[in-house]
Amino acid sequence: MKYDPMLTEPTLLEGRHIRLEPLSLAHLDRLWEVASDQDLWRWMPTQVHTPEALRIYIEEALLGQTQGTTIPFTTIERESGRVIGSTRYGNIDRAHRRVEIGWTWLGREWQRTAANTEAKYLMLHHAFETLGCVRVELKADALNDRSRKAILRLGAKEEGTLRQHMTTSSGRVRDTVYYSIIAGEWPEVKRELNAKLAHR
Repeated sequence: MKYDPMLTEPTLLEGRHIRLEPLSLAHLDRLWEVASDQDLWRWMPTQVHTPEALRIYIEEALLGQTQGTTIPFTTIERESGRVIGSTRYGNIDRAHRRVEIGWTWLGREWQRTAANTEAKYLMLHHAFETLGCVRVELKADALNDRSRKAILRLGAKEEGTLRQHMTTSSGRVRDTVYYSIIAGEWPEVKRELNAKLAHR
């Protein structure tokens, strides 16, 4: 049987600053040390206010992995070995060779450092050069200026806004802005991200 590179197997991705380990319930306690900062969930459709809610969040991500729609990660700072957040591939579409990168949250101490840039670099590199994707998608709440600017800094192109796309936990119906990077753009995006990481 021919190997399918889009199989959603647990995957370890490792860089100079961070590594992305396959998410597991074994990470629960250390993830809660970060996730208990409620400001991290401000722009998330799902809210995690308790360790039990985080357990459910992890279990749902792992269920998606068994169903072939997600590959979730725990983000680890390499130097210290500390758990600093989580991210994942989602909405995996094997037929059309596309994935979404998102569900990302990172401890306050590591925001605006190389951690998020390197995590995105590792995931984009794996998506295009191992999984064989032709398209990687990212999205953000239209009101979340910080996230939108960060996505553009990666080299993604803004594609448009889905109006009244999702209902948040507060009941607000949000507009969602979609972005993408396609395979033909990846070599230039890769060069730019490598330059940013080398500078840091």
